[in-house]
This record gives sequence, structure tokens and C-alpha cells, in this order.
Amino acid sequence: MANTAQSKKRARQAEVHRQHNTSYRSMFRTFLKRVIVAIAAGNKAEAQEAYKGAVSIIDKTANKGLIHRNKAARHKSRLNARVRAMS
Repeated sequence: MANTAQSKKRARQAEVHRQHNTSYRSMFRTFLKRVIVAIAAGNKAEAQEAYKGAVSIIDKTANKGLIHRNKAARHKSRLNARVRAMS
């Protein structure tokens, strides 16, 4: 349990940050799923639009430190490969 004023404030801040990060991580996963669903449906135009939106969110999460930049690059690369493979 936090005893000092400083540790109490850090505990409050940590909880706020945790909730914000959880929300952002959920949004990140939702945008990935939108691309995957569009690919599974075979709709290339929709998949390309969803991919553009996902890239923006992936980059934002990496810049905020929620995910590692290499993980962001890996997700973008794999999604892009799957979108391009559609014919």
C-alpha cells in the first residue's frame, strides 16, 4: 500500500495510465481484426481501406510505447502481404 504522498500520486497515475493503455490496446486489436475480416470476406477494396486505418493506429501505439516498434513493423508487414496476395 502506498504510504507517502508521492507514492499515492504515482498509484493514481498508474491506474489512469493503465485504463488508457487498455483502451488503446483494444482499439489496436479491433483495427487489426477489421483488416483480417475484410481479407476473409474477399473484399480487396475494403481490406485496403481497413489496412490504411490499421497502419495509422499501429504506428500510434508503437510511438506511445504500448507495443514495440518491431512488433508494429511485423504486424504491418504481415497484413500488407495478406492484402497484396488477394486477387
